[in-house]
Formats: sequence, C-alpha cells, structure tokens
Amino acid sequence: MDYQVVIAGAGPVGLWLAAELRRAHVSVAVVERRTERDNRSRALTVHPRTIETFASRGAHQPFVDEGMPLPGGHFANLDSRLDFRRLAGPFPYTLALSQRRTEELIERQALELGATVLRGHEVTGLDDGADAVRVQVRGPEGPYHLDAAYLVGCDGTRSTVRTAAGIDYPGTPSTVLGWLGDVILDSPPPFGHSTFGPAGSLITVPLPGGLHRLVGITPRDLTTQWPGDLTLEELRRNVIAITGEDFGMRDPAWLSRFGNATRLAASYRRGRVFLAGDAAHQHFPAGGVGMNVGIQDAANLAWKLAATLNGWAADGLLDTYHAERHPVGIRLAEITRAQTALMTAFTPEGRSLRALFSDMIGTLPAVNDRLAGQISALSVTYPPTDPDAHPLTGTRAPDLTIAGRGLFSLLRADGYLLLDLTENGTALLTDLVRPGLRLHAGAVDEPPAAWRDVRVALIRPDGHVAWAGSDPGETAAALAATHAPAVVEQRA
Repeated sequence: MDYQVVIAGAGPVGLWLAAELRRAHVSVAVVERRTERDNRSRALTVHPRTIETFASRGAHQPFVDEGMPLPGGHFANLDSRLDFRRLAGPFPYTLALSQRRTEELIERQALELGATVLRGHEVTGLDDGADAVRVQVRGPEGPYHLDAAYLVGCDGTRSTVRTAAGIDYPGTPSTVLGWLGDVILDSPPPFGHSTFGPAGSLITVPLPGGLHRLVGITPRDLTTQWPGDLTLEELRRNVIAITGEDFGMRDPAWLSRFGNATRLAASYRRGRVFLAGDAAHQHFPAGGVGMNVGIQDAANLAWKLAATLNGWAADGLLDTYHAERHPVGIRLAEITRAQTALMTAFTPEGRSLRALFSDMIGTLPAVNDRLAGQISALSVTYPPTDPDAHPLTGTRAPDLTIAGRGLFSLLRADGYLLLDLTENGTALLTDLVRPGLRLHAGAVDEPPAAWRDVRVALIRPDGHVAWAGSDPGETAAALAATHAPAVVEQRA
C-alpha cells in the first residue's frame, strides 16, 4: 500500500486533514491538480471555532498574528452586525485573512509533519475494493495509481472523487448571480463599508497588496441566464448604481460571478471513500462559512480515520462521520438560503423584512447569540444516541483551566482525553488508560455552570465531549459504551 490515506485537493480542507492525519502518525498523500497555489482568495474569514481547532493543536498563533481580528460579522448584509464578543471562548472574533495565506500556513504544517503533497497531479478515478481503494492519478509523466486504505475527496463542488464514487449531489440550481471584483480603489470607502438599497447590495473589504474586494448583487442579477464574464465596466456601473460613485476603481486583479446553487451530497461516505468541504456541500457564499465548515469536516473525520487505522477505534466509528456532519451540511444550506433571501430582498416589502431582522439582531441578545453561534460553529453539537446521556455529551468542550493547563493545550489528534476533575484524583481511573486514551487530573478553575457537577469527562480529539458524569465509578462502563478504545495499557 502506497499510503494509508490519499486526499484529493490541496485547499484548506484537504491540507488540514493531511496535517491532522500526520499528527496521528498516518501516512498521507495530497493530490492537487494545480501546479501553483491560486492567487485568488475565495475565502477571507477564519471563524472562532476554526481558531479553536487550530489552538487545540498549538497551531493557531500564526493565524492570530497575521489575521485582522474583527468583533463580528454580517448576516445577510443587514445594518446590525453580529457581535461575536458575546460568545464564550478565548477567540470571540473572526480573523480577516486571505485563503491563500491560510493555505500556506496549513500546508507548511502538513509538510513539516511529513505529509506528501503532489502538485500537478490529478485524481481521475478510483476502484473501491474490500481491503483498499486504488486511486487513478494523472501526473506530469502520465497516468499511474496509488493504493490506499481510504480516499477523501476535498476536490470542490465539481469533485471527481464524488462522481467516481457514484454519490448523488442533489439540490437546487442557481437563481442569483452575485459578482465580485478585486481592484485598486484610489478613494476607498471607510473600513467595513456596506450598502443595501433598491439598486442593490454592496460589501467592501480591504485586501493585502492595496486591493479592495467589492462584492454585490443588483436586482437584475436575480436570473438563471448567464450574462457573460464580469467586466470592469460592468462592475463600475453596478457600484455607481448602488453607491453613486466608483471609488476610483482600476487595475482589476480578479473579476468573477458566483451563484446560489445549493447542493448536499447524499452520503459523506461510500465504502472506503469519503467527502469533505465543498465536495460534500455547495452553497451561496454568505457569511464566510464555507471554508470553516470544511475544516470542521476535516477535524471530525481525521481522528476517526486515524483511530481506525491505528487500531483503537470501536466498530462503526467511521459511520459516525456522515451521521454527525451531514446534519451540519443541512443547517448550512438552510442558513445560507435564508441569507440569500434577505440579501436579494430589494422590494419595499423585502426591505421592511430586512429592517425587522436587523432590529431583532441589534436589540435582542438571544437572537444575536443564536445566529452568531451558528455562523461561528461554536454551537455545533453532535446529539448522543443515548437519551439518558449527560447534557454536555456531544457539545464543544470549552477551554477549561485544569490544574493550570488550558484544555485546548491538552488535546491531541491521536487519542481521547480522559479528564479526572476530582480534587485529589481518582486512582481507579489510572487503570483505564489504554492506546488512544490519555488521562489528565486536576480541579477546574472557575468551571462554567454546565460543568460544575462534572467529575469525569471524556473528550474526543476534535474537542467534543464523548461522555461526562458526576460519579467516577461509572467511567469504566461509560467507556465500554462509547467509541473509546478497548485495550488496556500502561498509563501514558
């Protein structure tokens, strides 16, 4: 076997998946059609939960150092912006950072960890067998194949892997054509500028290199007919119609259109083939969620693949990837469709609806918190199958301070973390340590209300709670009932 896992696509999702697999000592190759990184940055936003994911591997600081922290984000370009400062967590903000730079930082980690990245190579097909998958590849010197235990398609909305695996991609076609232009502005508007009115919607975002991104929709863009490629003159006309000026735009670096086609893979797994990121879900780019949801796909899948390949996974663990992430894809489609409806509500009735929603966000904290939690992914929960499970089960574990250590600093890609939160430690928990399971003991400093009765908790490598309880004596039975590993070894 050439590699344990082959990944199609070297975008942020595929590269983070590769880095995570290498952290768990899994051999991995990333096959990427492009010979050079795309200079055009589709994604510009790193959300709080993504920063937490990076922090759980000690990899967040370069992103925090380079990204511009913003206290919130827009929802459907409403006047009232979401306030992320209300969210519980160490990173109550988004980072403005180009996708190109995000990819560079993640790829550097993956390469340093020992991943193989094959640029100029393209996955063309696959043969999924009982014991391995044969990946057909075309490289600079012609076609060849790679044998792997598993193949993951992170190769975008036109995924070759998804098509070759025979996975359906149902959804709805595009009815809106938004546009964007990365241009020089000689007289740029103030930072954070956005406009909405009868003539259209416009958001302006500063970019590195003196560029600004102009993103918008006009009423005539509510169409299913392709009007041709966007030109600088059309962009200028649109911006003048919406704002009354063109801000001195010139020298475009990228002009593009995008639609609101919304699709979701019928299954995130077929045999030894998995899908993540845009290969699994397509949606209108509202709120900068796409890349972030894909990285969370990778975070969920990586440890499950590693656990299976390293021999400490319970039966059926890989099936939980679809069970947990497909509902997230459904919610993603719903919330981006809702934003699309509000972003194209140019009629008087539509503008009144926008005003109502904007007022609710600005004056009702619960509405802000609900939407901000969804956009940031901090509210994502994987509901347990046991109706008697502790309420924390499946939730994101906060960065608890335990005996002077932050929880995120204790998490690792290659195993669960068993937390003994009793004051003096419980000796019987030491005997439960096994491959893929480490123990950390200590009382929690100022625990949140939901954690005050918790004495033992099992935390998954992706930072979600697998089990929690107030009686340490129940821990052994709980481990047997979860996907925790089953072979006892010496304490790590």
